Amino acid sequence: MIKSRQIQRRQLVLIVDDYEINRDALGAILEDDYDIICAENGEEALKQMQDHLNDLSVVMLDLIMPVMSGFEVLETMKKDEQLKSIPVIVLTAEKDAELSALQMGAADFITKPFDQPEVIQARVGRIIELSEGRQLISSAERDQLTGLYTRNFFIEYANRLFKYHTEMKFDAVVINIEKFHTVNALHGRDFGDDVLKCIGSAISSFLTETDGIACRFEADSFAIYCVKQPDYRALLDRIQDEVNGLSEKVSIHLRMGVKPWSKGVNPLLQFDQARAACNKVRGNYKDPLMIYGTEMMEKELMDQRLFNDLKTAVESYQFKVYFQPKYSIQCDPPKLSSAEALIRWVHPDLGFISPDDFVPLFEGNGVIGVVDNFVWNETARQVRAWKDKYNFTLPVSVNLSRSDVLDPDLKNRLKRLIEDNGLTYDDIKIELTESAYTEDMKRVLEVIRGLRDMGFMIEMDDFGSGYSSLNMLSEMPFDVLKMDMKFVRNIEHSETDRRLVRLILDIAKCLDVKVVAEGVETEQQMQFLRENGCDLIQGYYFSRPLHPDDFEKLIEEEISIKR
Repeated sequence: MIKSRQIQRRQLVLIVDDYEINRDALGAILEDDYDIICAENGEEALKQMQDHLNDLSVVMLDLIMPVMSGFEVLETMKKDEQLKSIPVIVLTAEKDAELSALQMGAADFITKPFDQPEVIQARVGRIIELSEGRQLISSAERDQLTGLYTRNFFIEYANRLFKYHTEMKFDAVVINIEKFHTVNALHGRDFGDDVLKCIGSAISSFLTETDGIACRFEADSFAIYCVKQPDYRALLDRIQDEVNGLSEKVSIHLRMGVKPWSKGVNPLLQFDQARAACNKVRGNYKDPLMIYGTEMMEKELMDQRLFNDLKTAVESYQFKVYFQPKYSIQCDPPKLSSAEALIRWVHPDLGFISPDDFVPLFEGNGVIGVVDNFVWNETARQVRAWKDKYNFTLPVSVNLSRSDVLDPDLKNRLKRLIEDNGLTYDDIKIELTESAYTEDMKRVLEVIRGLRDMGFMIEMDDFGSGYSSLNMLSEMPFDVLKMDMKFVRNIEHSETDRRLVRLILDIAKCLDVKVVAEGVETEQQMQFLRENGCDLIQGYYFSRPLHPDDFEKLIEEEISIKR
């Protein structure tokens, strides 16, 4: 609820200038909308401020005056807890003085002579609105914990600024706390509240120095709508430093996304883009700041198009399933043992689209199950076709992603897949992607044990790429480890990587499971893996992923060797 004085009387403006003609000129421009009081020098101005402390909305301050200059007034106000909250618009004909005054705390400046009344009226109105808007908001419109605006009021206020103050160029800033739920869980909700209060206080302090508004956007997220800053990294560091001061024992990490002002882009879209930039640096402790730019916008537009085209891509068979062979190398010659089904997208307009461009996108949006289902059906159909054509059994592994693990109908889907294609559970292997086994361990274990009981062989993909793999070795029921290709890539040149590969092979031997090495490209890599007991390899040394027609040549070669 707005204070009663705003209803009873108009805002009060103090004009400070040693020339009467200037005071009269400004008074004439503003008197229709505001009550005016005047001062001839800085000393008199400070007295007027003290006398009208609770009523004064803005001070219009000349810089060059006798007795006490405007600079001295700014310095005095800056040190006074009551006076420093009063916004000041400096009046000057000196360009160099403008910057100095702004650095000393002035909210805006107006250039002499006063020959643009509309501009002066707009600037005074804007400064008053920003200042009193921050101070005179009812408690219902403020977040009780941080003192910042509530989300709804913030959005309404930002939209007003966007609509009525088009001369202002506001940037959208989103700040998020990394893994805030973990902070609450480990250190208690009271400590978590202290973190939020600290960030709110740091943001409030920042807003006393610039035009802008802020809110607590979500539980662990803050939004700032402010005029362009020279260095957002400095702002992030400033807030981070405040948080670091809460405790020497607890590490709190912030990340920031910024969408700079762009003509015609409304606040809601601007903050969506700032949030997207902030999410882009999730978990990036080395560089937790992202500025939303052209490249990111193009990526977002492309992602949206791919997302929109998914249904059509499945229905019109734009997706293609390729197969990369796995060869057993503990025999001579190496034997075609199995294969992995890999998805490719041939878009009618965009051409070939790499899985790296759409698989993470669909995983993040929770629709990767649609792609997985397509791959499973095409793989089962192809395995059946090869059985019929060649009387040759080639087990093929398919990926199981996080959304599949969460599907309560997963077992029935896979059972129907096997039965409808006349296959056995030995014909299809399940590869568990890292995204599937890094969350909700209990659910993952339950699902994998159930699939294994059905007769499926389970392969743990990308073993060694994250700590989660090591943590799960003792509990996860699996039959095959797929060694991450980063270990294989440097075994010809790195003794450390050779030792790591030997260690992984020893672990697999102790667990009595087979190992597939991915990304094998050279004879030397293959020989090293063979000599150290690796069972199977997959990579360009034998073959790139192949279209089914081309893969059949490998099957025919294998059959001819057997004969």
